[in-house]
Amino acid sequence: MSVHRFLTLRRRRGAATGALLAALALVLALPGSATAASQSNGSAPIKPGEAWLGAGVQMHEGGDDTDGRAPSTRAATVEGVDVSSHQGNVNWSALSNSGVQWAYVKATESTNYKNPYFTQQYNGSYNTGMIRGAYHFAVPSSSSGAAQATYFANNGGGWSKDGKTLPGVLDIEYNPYGATCYGLSQSAMVNWIKDFSNTYKSKTGRDPVIYTTTDWWKQCTGNNGGFGNINPLWVARYASSPGALPNGWGFHTFWQYTSSGPIVGDHNQFNGAYDRLKALANG
Repeated sequence: MSVHRFLTLRRRRGAATGALLAALALVLALPGSATAASQSNGSAPIKPGEAWLGAGVQMHEGGDDTDGRAPSTRAATVEGVDVSSHQGNVNWSALSNSGVQWAYVKATESTNYKNPYFTQQYNGSYNTGMIRGAYHFAVPSSSSGAAQATYFANNGGGWSKDGKTLPGVLDIEYNPYGATCYGLSQSAMVNWIKDFSNTYKSKTGRDPVIYTTTDWWKQCTGNNGGFGNINPLWVARYASSPGALPNGWGFHTFWQYTSSGPIVGDHNQFNGAYDRLKALANG
C-alpha cells in the first residue's frame, strides 16, 4: 500500500480505521513481512538484497496468470520450490507432506547480501528429507562474475557429494533495480556469466545451473548458444509449458511454472524422475 493511499484511507475512515491501518503497517514492517508483500504482488524489490528468483520476470514479462497448480504432463517430473528471505521460517513439513521433494534457497546477492533465514531454510528442507541447493541472485553491474561466484561459494553455495545437495544456481535475469541488462553489452554479459561459471566450478567442482528466461537471454546475451553443453538450464515461464528455450539448450532441467503455488509461491518441476534428480545431486 502506498503512503498516499494509506493517508487517504485514514482520512476517510476516521480514527478507528486509521488505528487499524497503523497496526497493519506495523505488522508489515516486521522482518520478512513487507518484502513478502512485494513478492506476492510482483512489485519491484525495495532495495538491493531483496530480489528473489523471478523478481525481474514478474516485473518484465507480466503477472502470473496460473492457478498455482502443477501443469499436467505425461513425462516424469519431481515437484520443488524456491525460497528467499521473503518466506521467513518455512514450514518444510507441510511442503514435504504436500509432495514437494526438492528446494532451492537464496543464499546471496552481489557480494554484500546474505539471506538471514538461510540456515532455517537450507537445513530445514534437508531435515525433512528433501534434496536441496542454494542460489545466487546476480548483479553484474556491481562486481565481477568471479567475485560473486566466490562470495556465493563461501556463503552457502558450496556443494558436497552427499546425494542431498544440488549444484548452485546462478540467477541471471532482468535487473529489478534498474537497466534490464545491468548496463552491460551482450558480449560483456556473456563474459560475466562465463567468469561466474568457471570460478564457481573451480571452487566447488560443479558447473552451476543457470536460471533465466528466454526473452532476457535473447536481449542481454544475444541469445548466446555457448552454455547449453555445460550448464543445466532452469527456465522461468508462468504458463502451461516451458515454451521455447534459450539458444544452446535442447531441454530444460528445472522449470519455474508459477509464483502463486501453495504454502510458498514459487513452485517448480524437475524434468525427470526422482532417480535423475538424485544423480544430478551426486554429480
